[in-house]
Amino acid sequence: MISCSAQKKQEVANVKNSQSQNTKPNIIFYLSDDQDVYDYGCYGNEKVKTPAVDRIAREGILFENAFTGQAICAPSRSQLFTGKYPLKNGCFANHSKVKPDIVSITKQLRKLGYEVVLAGKSHVSPDEVFDWDKEWHAVERPEGPREYIPIDSIQRYFKTANKPFCMFITSYYPHSEYFNVDGASANDIKFYPFNESKKNNAAFIKDKAGYYRSIEEDNKQLDQVLAAADNYLGDNTLIIYSADHGVSGKFTVKDIGLKVPFVVRWPKVIIPGSKSNQLIHYTDVLPTFMDIAGGKATADMDGKSFLPILKGQDIEINKYVYGVRTNQNILNSEVFPSRMIRDSRYKYIRNFNSIEVVEKNLTNKPNVDFFIRRGATAFKNEPFEELYDLKNDPFEQNNLINKPELKEIKERLIKDLFSWMTFQGDFLNNQPGNMPLIKGKGKAGFRLDEDTPRRKIPDSIKNTLNEGDYLVIKHW
Repeated sequence: MISCSAQKKQEVANVKNSQSQNTKPNIIFYLSDDQDVYDYGCYGNEKVKTPAVDRIAREGILFENAFTGQAICAPSRSQLFTGKYPLKNGCFANHSKVKPDIVSITKQLRKLGYEVVLAGKSHVSPDEVFDWDKEWHAVERPEGPREYIPIDSIQRYFKTANKPFCMFITSYYPHSEYFNVDGASANDIKFYPFNESKKNNAAFIKDKAGYYRSIEEDNKQLDQVLAAADNYLGDNTLIIYSADHGVSGKFTVKDIGLKVPFVVRWPKVIIPGSKSNQLIHYTDVLPTFMDIAGGKATADMDGKSFLPILKGQDIEINKYVYGVRTNQNILNSEVFPSRMIRDSRYKYIRNFNSIEVVEKNLTNKPNVDFFIRRGATAFKNEPFEELYDLKNDPFEQNNLINKPELKEIKERLIKDLFSWMTFQGDFLNNQPGNMPLIKGKGKAGFRLDEDTPRRKIPDSIKNTLNEGDYLVIKHW
């Protein structure tokens, strides 16, 4: 008679043996929600506990220069699933949709023999583009302020999968609201140049302590996923951990919003404990997965495969990465679009509706101009142009835009940024007076002249904009 423990071990061995017969690796991508790259042990923050992420980094590779193209949830995720920047895929405002003709990761990997699964938060649409083979959402549990990933469904799937799969496990943590932590002090928090002025701010410290506690809760979930993968899946399993964008730089094109954690484990392929400082981007994820699966990225994708780096080669994947900012969306009414270009050292930012140039953007339509001025005033301390030397100023504290010795670098970045914008089909250009208000199709789509729980509009301006006052994005 076989004991229960022996029988359990045999069952696990049988599952692993079945999995190992697949020549194509299983792919697991764990995505946290609203977490700064600076808030991990493996990225240098000793004040926050991230043992599960640190383990992946220790057993695999840590990327020091990984980026998303937009520091808000839906546009960030849209890049992972399409291989295209937000402007090209159509999702460049939060809670908006990608274009209906997009061929997403579900169809791309399905053609290559994979089952494509979403477990957790979606935040992308429409459903006909993101037609997951299996999909499980939130699980309510009393111990935390947010929903939890469906770990039971994930474990069952790992145990019974009989073909290669790509699973996105998308957490609801550490996104606010956070845990309530009493008694926290400034000594419990690691400060950086962008927030060190708040060392004596009790409300900030309490909020940050709750955020750290939420990070720890997310790591518990990730640890369960790693345990299930170790139990039921063979070595031919690629596991990636990332977070969709930084919370401290949300809605900006600063590195505190666009730089993301990115650690990868793939036994017998990736050298344990390795690091890469090459520029990679969320648009590169789908091309990489297609490369791993035996296919190739389509010509209309923006991303490139970084599989060579995973296999140990130190080669350039991207000369530049780019960023998009769209403050105007279903939550906000500020018209303040920005674009960014960044190489391994220098970054250029153009704030198209800066207070410096707002008068040139006015239309002589008082109701439209109200919102253009409102956007410029909301960010009155942000200049029209910004240039940073990231080698010497990684937190972008010293704007070098007027340094004559950097003129050639500035002009090169400007030229290449606008070339990229043209290629993306951007509605902005290098000419003043082009400051469209954007909205979705139909009366209720992102209207600026209506109150929401997050914004109040003066009564004299409410419901005064016409359809012709907007640049209408028809697929939203």
